[in-house]
Amino acid sequence: MKLILFVWLVLSAVSELTSADNFEVWGSWYGGFLGQVCFIAPPHLKGWRLLVRFRNDVEGITTWNSLLERKVDNRNFILRNNFFNGTPQPGTKICCVIEGRTKNSIKPEAVVFLSDTAITATTTSRRPPTRRRPTTTRRPTRTKRPTTVKPAPMPPASSGNTPNYAEVLGKSILFYEAQRSGVLPKDNRVKWRGDSAVHDQGLRGEDLSGGWYDAADYVKFNLPMASATTMLLWGLYTFKDAYTLTNELDNMYKSVKWPLDYFLKCWNPKTQEYYYQVGSGKLDHNYWGRPEDMHMRRPAMKVDRHTPGSDVAGETATSLALGSIVFRQKDRAYSDKLLLAAKSLYKFAKEVPGKYPLKDYYDSSGYKDELCTAAIWLYRATKDSNYLKDADLYYTDELAWAQDWDDKIIACQMLMYEEKRTRRHAQVVKDFFTSWRPGGDVPYTPGGLAYRNKWGSLRYDANTAFLALIAAEDGLMVDDNRKWAAGQINYMLGKNKENFSYVIGYTNNYPLHPHHASSSCPNPPATCDWDVFDSTKPNTHILYGALVGGPNTHDHYIDKRDEYEYSEVTCDYNAGFQSAIAGLIKLQHDNKLPPIVG
Repeated sequence: MKLILFVWLVLSAVSELTSADNFEVWGSWYGGFLGQVCFIAPPHLKGWRLLVRFRNDVEGITTWNSLLERKVDNRNFILRNNFFNGTPQPGTKICCVIEGRTKNSIKPEAVVFLSDTAITATTTSRRPPTRRRPTTTRRPTRTKRPTTVKPAPMPPASSGNTPNYAEVLGKSILFYEAQRSGVLPKDNRVKWRGDSAVHDQGLRGEDLSGGWYDAADYVKFNLPMASATTMLLWGLYTFKDAYTLTNELDNMYKSVKWPLDYFLKCWNPKTQEYYYQVGSGKLDHNYWGRPEDMHMRRPAMKVDRHTPGSDVAGETATSLALGSIVFRQKDRAYSDKLLLAAKSLYKFAKEVPGKYPLKDYYDSSGYKDELCTAAIWLYRATKDSNYLKDADLYYTDELAWAQDWDDKIIACQMLMYEEKRTRRHAQVVKDFFTSWRPGGDVPYTPGGLAYRNKWGSLRYDANTAFLALIAAEDGLMVDDNRKWAAGQINYMLGKNKENFSYVIGYTNNYPLHPHHASSSCPNPPATCDWDVFDSTKPNTHILYGALVGGPNTHDHYIDKRDEYEYSEVTCDYNAGFQSAIAGLIKLQHDNKLPPIVG
């Protein structure tokens, strides 16, 4: 009865925007869809609510540029304005992105009603809420290319001189040093960074200092952090020669050891507790300033025998197992320590199955893919065939959507192919890369960039480029995979129609206003606050090596801090990218780099 009354109150002052087609569908698949609804702000608008009424049952939705106020039932959802957006001017176009979760495949249709009910803000925050769209979509079959992006021919490996991959590799490592939390080492190379969050601790006072800050903010999210660490370690494992050739091997060992040390702190095998996050997203995103000056509360969150977290524990076990292999020749004692932690953490993830409870930022879609990759790397580290048997249980032939912090299906499939070398596994891997080629499932920009998703578009491309280079090493679609990977990475490095590098500090034409708090701050004792965020001046410090989110579907990039869809940087974005760069350096040294065209 209360829900019915609430809907009636919302509708008491509403108007229907248009008919069912006011909800624009960007894409749909088995288990979900993505789209947006827009409206023009009427005069005297103080705040607003939208009642989104679907024609079919929808299990749940995630929204951007709005807040989900209430799920009335499986067909009615109420959204409201974000406080940080302020009061929109009359005539302003307001758009809300909606991702829906369904039990099967539906063609989403919805009628949307607008209420100009005033909503009073309870916070002074002006910060965009975060972040990138969670990629929780697992697509068992290919979907049609959206009609909003026209297909384009594959770009050449380069349209001019070959990029300086060695310079990019070194600068990418430097970016991760800028993301360090805790007590910085004596050889700290990022001089505008200092010790920060040194008192991060668990619920019983456990030392949880260290690790990487996630993005522009200062929360430590272990699922994307572990995923990034895995991708970096995988690149070091496969293309170690690239780091040796560029004299970056020692810097790389130091780089990946930083999060590995932190993961060891987060896992207590005796109490069977694993801390997966430090910091509050809501508190953190109200703050724009230096990490060294933080004073907000930084709560820690954990999973245990009563609260499962097979996804985040499984991914962390993956990075620990892979880390043990990478460090085996360099530091045997440390390698053994990592392996011991990986085995016990994997055992915990396997025995207490389920997704971890984080929902607001990095909501996980499942955990079998993480357990699959963890099992295979543990098999490689131990030669215990029981791990490979486990991986078989978690394996699927499903066509992967992408590789990212949440989705490791293609990683599982590629690793399984490397272990078994069967036609079945080879075909599954080939199908994935074919789906990313022009004419497949992934749309392309006019300039030739594969465009999987608007949130961190370059991240998906870079991850796939890295995997394509590995597949070529495995003998799968060798020439095509190498040419495609080089072309996509070169686009990011400035081989595009704008001659614009999406890597900060590389070439003379790169983003100057990245959505990144610490690099935007002036040197102390000058104040750093939301006035700095709003400033049109370039960031004070150059965040060398950071890969920004990327352009839109028309190859257009907006270099503004508040356009974080384009300008944000994250540890996740750089990981596959850096490993792809390492692969291209190895090809260049071996005279196997695809020929330059144009």
